Amino acid sequence: MIVVGYSSGSFGRTCLEHGIDEARRRGTDLLVINAVSEARGQRYAEADEIVQIQERLSSSGVKFRITQPIGTTPAEELLNAMDDPGAELLIIGMRRRTQVGKLLLGSTSQYLLVECRKPVLVVKPEP
Repeated sequence: MIVVGYSSGSFGRTCLEHGIDEARRRGTDLLVINAVSEARGQRYAEADEIVQIQERLSSSGVKFRITQPIGTTPAEELLNAMDDPGAELLIIGMRRRTQVGKLLLGSTSQYLLVECRKPVLVVKPEP
């Protein structure tokens, strides 16, 4: 299973496309997780975006599942998914942030890179 940390917008779409490619290449399924700590988090995928994701995944031919846990930390949700014995690869996006921003807000991507026991693929949209 390929696990994709999905956030609304171009980073999420890029992660999704890489996830589809990896799932096809490895002959496995895809788990897309859009976890947010609040119901209206800024990277929460609204219903219309989820429909677009489902349509894209359905047309890809890859077996998939989408979850949207609310009230949890995205990093812990992704790490829990990666604890599944069938999880092979975690795909996440990483935004550029200043040193002060990292200090004040932490970095979910950085935390996942350090804590995940399995391979992590970090992607970003093309300019």
